[in-house]
Amino acid sequence: MKISLLQQMYKDVLAGNPLARESHHYSSLINLCVGQPPGGDESCHQKHLPSTAGGVGSHQDTAVSHLVPATDDLSNSFANMSSSLCPREVMLLQLTLIKMMVAKAESQEIELHIRQKYCEIFVLLLKEAKIDSKLIHLLGCDDRLLSHMASQSLASLVYFQLKEEDALNVPWLSFSLNTLLGFPGQARVADCLWTLVAILRQDALAPRAGVLQKLLAPLDAVLEGFYNAILLHHFDSHCYTSPYSEATNNLISFIDLLEALLASRIELELPLRCQRILFLKVSYVLNVISSSIPYVIKKKLILLLKKCVLYKSREDAKSGSLFLQTPSLCEDMLALSNAVLQVVNLTWLNQIPLSGKSSYFGSSEAAPGHDSQGGSDQTVLRALSLVVLKALEFKIHNSATEAEIKGDFESSMSQLLMFWRSHVKPSPESHPVVHHCEWLSLVFMEQDDDMWEAAKALLIIYLKFDRLRCDAAANLSQKEEESWKFLEHAGGYNPHCIFLFFLEKIAFDSTVLLDFLISSETCFLEYLVRYLKLLGKEWHQFVDVCDHFDTRHSTLHPVCSVKPPQREKPSCVTGESLQNAVCEAEPQTPMSSAPSHDRPVFTAQQGCNEAAECNQPDSLAGTDSASLPASLQSLVNYDSSDDSELESDGKECLVNTKQLPSNNEGEVRRRETGCSSRDDDRNPCTPEVSPPKPKGSRTSSCWTCMASSDNIAPLRVMLYKSTKCLLELQEAISRLQRRNLFPYNPSALLKLLSHVEKMSKSINLQ
Repeated sequence: MKISLLQQMYKDVLAGNPLARESHHYSSLINLCVGQPPGGDESCHQKHLPSTAGGVGSHQDTAVSHLVPATDDLSNSFANMSSSLCPREVMLLQLTLIKMMVAKAESQEIELHIRQKYCEIFVLLLKEAKIDSKLIHLLGCDDRLLSHMASQSLASLVYFQLKEEDALNVPWLSFSLNTLLGFPGQARVADCLWTLVAILRQDALAPRAGVLQKLLAPLDAVLEGFYNAILLHHFDSHCYTSPYSEATNNLISFIDLLEALLASRIELELPLRCQRILFLKVSYVLNVISSSIPYVIKKKLILLLKKCVLYKSREDAKSGSLFLQTPSLCEDMLALSNAVLQVVNLTWLNQIPLSGKSSYFGSSEAAPGHDSQGGSDQTVLRALSLVVLKALEFKIHNSATEAEIKGDFESSMSQLLMFWRSHVKPSPESHPVVHHCEWLSLVFMEQDDDMWEAAKALLIIYLKFDRLRCDAAANLSQKEEESWKFLEHAGGYNPHCIFLFFLEKIAFDSTVLLDFLISSETCFLEYLVRYLKLLGKEWHQFVDVCDHFDTRHSTLHPVCSVKPPQREKPSCVTGESLQNAVCEAEPQTPMSSAPSHDRPVFTAQQGCNEAAECNQPDSLAGTDSASLPASLQSLVNYDSSDDSELESDGKECLVNTKQLPSNNEGEVRRRETGCSSRDDDRNPCTPEVSPPKPKGSRTSSCWTCMASSDNIAPLRVMLYKSTKCLLELQEAISRLQRRNLFPYNPSALLKLLSHVEKMSKSINLQ
């Protein structure tokens, strides 16, 4: 009889129907009977549960429990069950009902009198039935599904009571304090941590003022002590050798809690100590990452550090560098940056393996034909790189002296460059990496949001260096001026090189830039506005860099952007490090010393054969869409459009692709772009600044095969292609703005792009 009544109650709650009988009736139906064994008969238990042979609190069980169908997913099965339920299934149905009713009671879509009825039932459950104590008892159940559902139901009740009654549940608070204070003697803390994480995530969905403060204040000091205790363990011990051990499970649960605390930080004007501890004592986390713990923990901690430096609160829903808005956050970011840069300078990056075994759905082995030895974990590689770059940005932004800024940057960047060389292998068809500014696009090309965060960080660093140089310009000698210029390229942070290398990688396709501008998932708008402002001030430097790109591809001789007096043995910049930034022909000198001789920046790889270099496919002149990263191929591969027309009569050729269908008259032509560099081999466009070409001549796929004689005017192909890409972007934005289809007001951006157009025309006139 009780089972049928329980099923009818479930159907009424699921449908939002009023509960007709008195509240005591329904509270007795969903009151848990934890005195009897919840497993029922053995056959019922084995039928519905995975094996728990891996341990009571194993991470394997935890992973399964996170994938267990929640309230909504169990709707069909519970609504259609027969009356022959074993006690365990009855208890699961009761737990599901509790969680469902809490969600319904908080929903404004449910009628008021129904929500009031639910609240009356909750009062009876908490005051008379002591349901909270029973749920806490059920957390320690060996049945991981019951334990997981009990944790979710308890979190729902605690948060509901906190919001409606402005009171923290006393049994749950006592349980949490005792469990955390008893660690490591109280080994099984994951159940406690799961519940707290679930409460914080519920608050994240609909935060209410004062609730978070009341929830975390009693746990503040205890959580800091627990942070110290769990992260100061001996992680080389046998307890952490398996990813399925109890100790590993506790640590993974705590990482989830740290992430939830980070996300909740934005709600409090003055964050609590437990919300700041990850920043202030990040050295504990850095030590754990370099220890011999399972790779899955290293990866979770590294991705958590990435969220810290980006401060992506609310589960990546909000992003941005907010470190200047509150003093406490500025202080915390500086503490984190100092700690990160300190260990990076001590070769911490080299202690982190990036070849963790990939995981696959349903198996730990790769599918037939899949390359399981694909090299380094690129996700972790990008996250570590971004952590270091953002740490440099925060530190340099708040540093005062030139010596301090240069010292921090040179030492940390040299370690990062060596780290990239060890783990990033360019594709076989691409040219060797001989310029440090190219590394950024190689490392981050597959993750556009990280790429623009990294590019923005290096741009801010460049602007800081530029201000220091301008402040000291009157007192700088020629040697010191050359040192500043050399550092820009050897340090891999010259913004013009970075931008041009990126344009190369996307085949100068303006529609890719347009997609980035429209997307809300990257900071490309902020980066582009900053860069275009800089471009207006440094147009001549940009033109020089473009010329060096052209010379790099049109001659076989090294080219230098810094031209101090010549020496007999010119040295070249390699990618080894900033401290070892010269070729073997020269003695090793630290980067901090100003170069007094010709240091070519754009140069071929040392010792490479000239003829072989001429035959290498060039990333600038002959970039095909197939060679682009997979994440960008869908953005730029429009050659198959039925409306595409290619004109190769020596004039500017246009590629007009299909219009996207629209229900209104203002259809958007999303892809209208000039011929990109991937078409150059077939239909070369003649830039306005280049000399005429004999009809019928064929453009080589490698510009190094072009004659670089003294009697021919220099080709400004890079300048032409880059400015053409920006002007196409300007035209596309203007067209969308006229049709009221651009998602925000682009007036300021269009003004900056118009300035680029004026400057490019002045170059053409010259």
